[in-house]
Amino acid sequence: MGRFAPTPSGDLHLGSLYTAAASYLDARAHGGRWLLRIEDVDARRAVPGAAQRIIATLQRFGFEWDGEIMRQSDRIEHYRAALETLRDRGLTFECTCSRSQLEDEQCYPGTCRALARPAAADTATRLRVEADLISFTDGIQGTFRQNVATAVGDLIIKRRDQVFAYLLAVVTDDAAQGVNHIVRGADLLDNTPRQIYLQRRLGVDTPRYAHVPVLTEADDSKLSKSKRSVRADGADPHAQLLSVFSLLGMSPPVQLKTAHLTDMWQWGITHWNKNAVPNRLNLRLKS
Repeated sequence: MGRFAPTPSGDLHLGSLYTAAASYLDARAHGGRWLLRIEDVDARRAVPGAAQRIIATLQRFGFEWDGEIMRQSDRIEHYRAALETLRDRGLTFECTCSRSQLEDEQCYPGTCRALARPAAADTATRLRVEADLISFTDGIQGTFRQNVATAVGDLIIKRRDQVFAYLLAVVTDDAAQGVNHIVRGADLLDNTPRQIYLQRRLGVDTPRYAHVPVLTEADDSKLSKSKRSVRADGADPHAQLLSVFSLLGMSPPVQLKTAHLTDMWQWGITHWNKNAVPNRLNLRLKS
């Protein structure tokens, strides 16, 4: 079972469409279900109307998801329960350190680790991270290893503003939905060992991961949403979908330009080959 989980901070751009397509093709090629989740746990990042536009764009491109759309904003109690589980096991502590206090540190130095502070409005909750080399084989990028303790230190799972961290939310949601194959952008590759670490502390299964290259502009800058936006009310989607197939290492025939979207997707599912996806972290687009 796979999933696509966009943050509603703006419209989809070509990089988002490319990542969604990789996830969708991989799930369908394996006869699996594909879920859509809106990651809006941080309400301040959510742009009004963006979630609806994302959903409409996916529909226009012919994506078909299974079941109801999950929204993180509806799952706060589940994150609270996961936090309490970790707290009851003595795996957390409260931290008052601000970003400015830690800006010169490469990883969290454990400043508040030994201090017995109660949870309060001005504290973040951190997960205690012990020295443990996390190693996994990525379906595209190959073997990846990270000692989370020395790379980042104790992990924030609830922020000082009392918003649950992405780390806790995504691990909790993937486990709740039974997601066991995750295809996403390589910008999250180094975050994956941290998720695996938390999965082990919560006693939930670890999915299989595959990270596709992040699309960038020709000068290696991030995609400009003004140049690369993919709007729900835009032009015919065929050309952009063919471009996405090509970027994923496939060679779509010219006849697909006039095919029905359903037939385009069926061709993509039939010809999906994860080994053909470039095993690099970034992929430059032409100007």
